[in-house]
Amino acid sequence: MSHLSQRPADAIVGESHHHESAFGHVTGTALYTDDLVGRLTGVLHAYPVQSTHAHARLGAVDTAPAYEVPGVVRVVTAADIPGVNDQGVKHDEPMLPTDEIMFYGQPIAWVLGEDLEAAKAGAAAVVVDAEPLPSLVTIADAIEAESFHGIQPVIDKGDVDGAFSDAAHVFEGEFEFSGQEHFYLETQVSLAQIDENGQIFIQCSTQHPTETQDIVSHVLGVPAHEVTVQCLRMGGGFGGKEMQPHGYAALAALGAKLTNRPVRVRLDRTLDITMTGKRHGFHSSWRIGFTEDGKILALDATLTADGGWSLDLSEPVLTRAMCHIDNAYWVPNIRVHGRIAKCNKTSQTAFRGFGGPQGMLVMEDILGRVAPQLGLSARELRRRNFYEAGQDTPYYQPVRHPERMGATWQQVIDSAELERREAEIADFNSRHDHVKRGIAITPVKFGISFNLTAFNQGGALVLVYKDGSVLITHGGTEMGQGLHMKMMQVAATTLGVPLSTVRLAPTRTDKVPNTSATAASSGSDLNGGAVKDACEQIIGRLVHVAAGLLGAPAHEVRIKRGVVSALSSKKTVTWEELVNAAYFQRIQLSASGFYRTEGLHWDLSTMRGEPFKYFAYGAAASEVEVNRFDGSYTLRRVDIVHDVGDSLSPLIDIGQIEGGFVQGAGWMTLEDLRWDDSDRPTRGRLATQAASTYKIPSFSEVPDVFNVSLLDMAHEEGAVYGSKAVGEPPLMLAFSVREALREAVAAFGEPGTPVELAAPSTPEAVYWAVESVRSPAGGERIDPMDRAADAEEAGGRGETPGVSGSSATEGETVGAAESADPDSGAQKGVTVPS
Repeated sequence: MSHLSQRPADAIVGESHHHESAFGHVTGTALYTDDLVGRLTGVLHAYPVQSTHAHARLGAVDTAPAYEVPGVVRVVTAADIPGVNDQGVKHDEPMLPTDEIMFYGQPIAWVLGEDLEAAKAGAAAVVVDAEPLPSLVTIADAIEAESFHGIQPVIDKGDVDGAFSDAAHVFEGEFEFSGQEHFYLETQVSLAQIDENGQIFIQCSTQHPTETQDIVSHVLGVPAHEVTVQCLRMGGGFGGKEMQPHGYAALAALGAKLTNRPVRVRLDRTLDITMTGKRHGFHSSWRIGFTEDGKILALDATLTADGGWSLDLSEPVLTRAMCHIDNAYWVPNIRVHGRIAKCNKTSQTAFRGFGGPQGMLVMEDILGRVAPQLGLSARELRRRNFYEAGQDTPYYQPVRHPERMGATWQQVIDSAELERREAEIADFNSRHDHVKRGIAITPVKFGISFNLTAFNQGGALVLVYKDGSVLITHGGTEMGQGLHMKMMQVAATTLGVPLSTVRLAPTRTDKVPNTSATAASSGSDLNGGAVKDACEQIIGRLVHVAAGLLGAPAHEVRIKRGVVSALSSKKTVTWEELVNAAYFQRIQLSASGFYRTEGLHWDLSTMRGEPFKYFAYGAAASEVEVNRFDGSYTLRRVDIVHDVGDSLSPLIDIGQIEGGFVQGAGWMTLEDLRWDDSDRPTRGRLATQAASTYKIPSFSEVPDVFNVSLLDMAHEEGAVYGSKAVGEPPLMLAFSVREALREAVAAFGEPGTPVELAAPSTPEAVYWAVESVRSPAGGERIDPMDRAADAEEAGGRGETPGVSGSSATEGETVGAAESADPDSGAQKGVTVPS
């Protein structure tokens, strides 16, 4: 067992503890960035001048009328930027435009006012001269125009063309699905000030303080050591604060420099939704071949990510999607082309799963659609294609512990009593014509680490004070996911002290430099390794002091729950006595820790290597009930088993699994982003820009029966105290909800009828899917009078957003050998009714 993963007896890691700020959250005493404004005097408030064109040539920006508004102090334009006018890392994202407007709602200038109302009025007074240009709003627009940017990577493994020739069944189709709004509780916010030493100090709701520091540094044209970024805590991030906060922090810092006053940038909900990036929507086209017994033989696919106007993080999102198109299934022959559509929309960005969900959804949609044509249940088709020992991924990384996928799968089947319930559902459906139930189980195999190998490093600073109290600072940020509590548990376990001994300080770039984003589900792995390293350095010094106090060899010293002892000594001392003695012996009581994930390598040019430290496995079974008349549905029950290794903090991990699942279910079934793609002047405007038009999950969407358990006997060698990441993988468990809807829809049709289901699978989309399977030729329609007659049976309807599903699917099955004689009986494949 490696030193990193070895867990001592009586460890504090593995205990269930509430979030370290839980009491502050529920009482309202936990402070967030915007709460700090009231602690400063003379704060200016910023408000943007937004574009009313999706694409336009920018002419003159007349700021003079704004200065006539009482309370307006300064209007900031691109001409005021002293350094580099770019808020991204690809140098394609001007912080403020100089000649071209790229999306509807893009900030053209910012007005700084004595209060927010003055800034708003000033922004409304600015006159912008803009000449509209043709715009590309949908991903279909971009594909037709061949508007792409960034890399176009290719995965190519095996003999794809030859495998298709040998396939017994070949299917092909297209699948387009939309993105997702982060809808974090706390919107984007930054508060910048210049301190007494001329240092720029920025309080920012950011997942990546170091990169925020970097962007501010180059926008202002100053070295990084003149900029300090602190993240107190975030009210949610979900990836939306990995890259997106940088421009707002830079604007606040620039405003503070120009006025020598603190500047607050806080987006209201509508501004946040219309100005910030989303999860990437994708278009996929695919062709898949199977053996006679339902084993995947070959896959040829093209994934097109809807990147928006600039690259942001679209390239790594795309490559991760390509690396996860296999999900939990072995595909021996595979070719995947990737590309990024350039559209006149917000620059799409990181979102929980970071491309992995998009790639995996393509495969899960394929299997759910073709299972009936192969004469197999979707559950059996999935199980039959799981990875086995000795197999590797499309990018040639060996799959370690593939047996855990099977164990997780079986644990769900058993705990959810799946086979008994499938029989009950079949009986229910046979007795009900207008309400049907469906149940589905889907797997998750998710790679953990950053795509870019260099990002897989973490740092920490641990300080032990003379009274024995411990203060830790690490490079990760807290966004509600419980990272800080886990780090406190790691520190307490490594030092051998009670949890109450440890306190955690806010994340700051002047305490821990050059850190990576708290993203890629790697926060606990990277920062936990760094915290553990720092604590072990301190313990390495203290055991020699303890040996002198106890009269025993240093290697016999043990520190447990604040009591210091040795195997050959009856004497004990307290942690506080040990630390005090060390101070008077002039022993260093602080340490800077560092961790790097070993064994990673990745060649982006060939899409080959081992980019992931390990794979996290999971499985979920979901049961739904669907109403024929309006497509409304109820999520009746969910059973989840998830692999988190040896959990650092089980209560927090279970909360992450529940939250991730519900957020994924929202993406799959409710959340429907809509841009105006008409030829009206409002073309390119985001129509779903508030909670009233963009539906996120609420308590009513959480199933009444929600069972979550952790995989048994799942120690992960080489990870901090044997644990595994938990932030992102649970989101993909929600595929089971969509597949359960597919099963319920299928029950309205003839056995073996394939179901094409849009994503998001809103009630409207489900309604049209039901209509399709009930009347494949499109001739039969529902008699409205049936609604009254069957009202009692059709109870329990779910909430229905006011817009229909935007994503379309189409597919057909083709013969593997087109030259086969149709009269010989050798023709392969089945035709899907159109």
